[in-house]
Amino acid sequence: MSAADTAIRTVNLSRSYGPATAIVHALRGVSLEIGRGERVALLGKSGSGKSTLLNLLGGLDRPTAGQVLVAGLDLSRLSGRQLARYRLATVGMIFQSFNLIPSRTALQNVELPLVLAGVPPARRRAVATAALQAVGLGGRLHHRPGQLSGGECQRAAIARGLVNGPQILLADEPTGNLDSVTAAEVLAVLTEHLDRLGATLILVTHDEESARRCAARILRLQDGRLIS
Repeated sequence: MSAADTAIRTVNLSRSYGPATAIVHALRGVSLEIGRGERVALLGKSGSGKSTLLNLLGGLDRPTAGQVLVAGLDLSRLSGRQLARYRLATVGMIFQSFNLIPSRTALQNVELPLVLAGVPPARRRAVATAALQAVGLGGRLHHRPGQLSGGECQRAAIARGLVNGPQILLADEPTGNLDSVTAAEVLAVLTEHLDRLGATLILVTHDEESARRCAARILRLQDGRLIS
């Protein structure tokens, strides 16, 4: 795969935690390449290293060893300020626990990345409103998370993750807290928006059916190692 076609590349990527006497190797020498616009699922049991890898790709953590290159950037060489800009401009993130701010409305939650990016108020309200309408929440703009169902909260989280038009979307168990019917609806919404944006997807899941529904390629992790 040429550099121009590569969205993500890791080289012998490792992450360890704790003191030398009780060290935990969360990720062990993972090397992979993911193409631009590709949809990849990361499968593995709890503790396999899936979320650790996603956090490294999202610039939320730094590797103990090895390289992680995303959209041509070597994340290990970026400053904290540069990583914050990377998270705003390059990647979108969706979490299992939604991570919506309880005191803010759906519109205010989706606006937040645009606020941090310095988008003017009128423009960001319009963009956030359009994002919520696109995921079927046009009638719930001013509802807070406590007034929304689990599926609606996840739709709002998807709108927030995509509102900046990211090149890469990182989704960590986005349907883990949902029933099977709602999960299928949420994955359909997610797939539709990926089609529109042409974005790269990295989906972390333990569910084989969700992986096959969304991804063209499945990578499996076990004990911090890539096994397929």
